[in-house]
Amino acid sequence: MTIEIELKFIATPAAAENLPGRLAAWPLQHSAPQKLTNIYFETESSQLRRWDMGLRIRGFGDSYEMTLKTAGQTVGGLHQRPEYNVALEKPELDIVLLPAEIWPAGTDLVTLQQQLKPLFSTHFVREKWVVTYLQSEIEVALDLGEVSADDESEALSEIELELKSGLREDLLAFAEELSTIGGLRLGSKSKAARGYALAQGKMPSELRPMPVLKVKPKATVEEGMRAAFTLALTQWQYHEELWLRGETKALHEIRQALESLRQVFSLFGALVPRKASSALRQSLTGLEESLMEENLQPELICFSPLSLQTQLALTNWIATERWRGFIDSKAETRLQGSFKRFCDIMLGRISADLKETFHRIRQFNEYQDKLTRLHRQLLAARLLAGAYSPEAVAAWLEDWQQLAQGIESSQTAKLDAYCRQALKHLAFWKNGSA
Repeated sequence: MTIEIELKFIATPAAAENLPGRLAAWPLQHSAPQKLTNIYFETESSQLRRWDMGLRIRGFGDSYEMTLKTAGQTVGGLHQRPEYNVALEKPELDIVLLPAEIWPAGTDLVTLQQQLKPLFSTHFVREKWVVTYLQSEIEVALDLGEVSADDESEALSEIELELKSGLREDLLAFAEELSTIGGLRLGSKSKAARGYALAQGKMPSELRPMPVLKVKPKATVEEGMRAAFTLALTQWQYHEELWLRGETKALHEIRQALESLRQVFSLFGALVPRKASSALRQSLTGLEESLMEENLQPELICFSPLSLQTQLALTNWIATERWRGFIDSKAETRLQGSFKRFCDIMLGRISADLKETFHRIRQFNEYQDKLTRLHRQLLAARLLAGAYSPEAVAAWLEDWQQLAQGIESSQTAKLDAYCRQALKHLAFWKNGSA
C-alpha cells in the first residue's frame, strides 16, 4: 500500500501549452507522452462506492495494472488516499490478488468479482515530468483526453502534481509557483468521481445553499473550525463548477461561500491571531471585489491566478493547520475544548447582537441598513448549529430568513411582524443537543 498525495488542476488549452516552459525553471526528468486507458468497475448496487472505494484496470502499451483506492481525504484540490497496485499479465479483473485485509469483514470475494462490471472509462494521453523542488520530488502529469460512460463523454484537461518523495508543504508551495501560468483552477473531483457522476447522470446541476455544519460528536473547537473552513471551500468549488456550466445563480452561492469563510475567521478570531491569516484574508478581499464587478465572465474569474492562489492558500491553511504556528498555550487549550460549548457561547452572542440590532426598528431604511449584518449572522449561525435539534434550528433560521427576504422584497407592511416573530423565538441552543 502507498498513500497517494496529489493536487489536481483543471487546465485551459493555453495553460497546458505553457506548462513545459514553466517547468523548465527547475531540474527535471521528462517522459514522452503515452496513451493510457482506464476501465473502472462497479456493481449494479454501487457497492464499491458505498465503501468509498474505486477499482480500475489501467492499460499502457502492453502492460496492465489493477488499482484499488480506498477512503481518503480531499481538501480543495489536495487528494490523499491509500492505494493498492497489482501488475496484471492481461486486462482481466482479479480482485483476489489484492490484499485480503482491505475488504470489509465477511466480504465474499468470489461473489463480488462476479458482480463487478465495467462502468465507465477514461482515455487520455499523459506527458510526465519529475521535478526536483526544494526537498522533494514531484511528478507533474499532463492528461488530455476524455471520460466516457455509455454514450456520454466529457473532456479531460488536467494537470496532476503527485508527491513522489519529500514534504507535502513542498507540493503545495510548488503548486503556488505554477499558479502564475494562468488558466488553472483546482480540481476537487478525481477522474473516478467525474466518471461515476457521468455514468449515473448526476453531473452538478442544482444550487446547494450553505447547509448547517455537522461535526462528529464531542468534536474539539479546532476540529469544528477546520470543518467550517472545509465546508465553505467545498461550497465555493461546487458552485464554481455550476457557474462555469452556465448557472448564473451559482455566483450568489460563491459569494456566500466567501462570506462564510470570513465568518469562520471572525468566529475563531479570539483563538487565532489575525496576523496568522492576514495574507489569506487579503486575497479573499481581492477576489470578493472582483466578483462584484458587472458583466462577469466565469472563465476569466475561475481560471484566474487570484482565484487559484486564494484556493491554494486556503487548502494549505486547512491541510497543514498553519494557524498552529501563531497560537500560544492558552489558545491551544481552548482549541482542544468542546466545540459544542463554544457553539453555545457564540450562538448566544449572535442572538444578543440580532436583538440589539433589530430592537425598536420601525423605518424601512433602517431595516435595509441592517440587512447585510443579518445575512452574516445567519451564515455564522449555520456554522455553529449542527449539534442541536434540526427542527429547532430550522424553525429559528426560518424566522430570521423570512425577515431577510421581506427586506429584500420590500414587504414594508409585514416587516415589523416578521421582526417581532424572529425576536421572540426560543433559543434552540439552550434546549439540549440532538
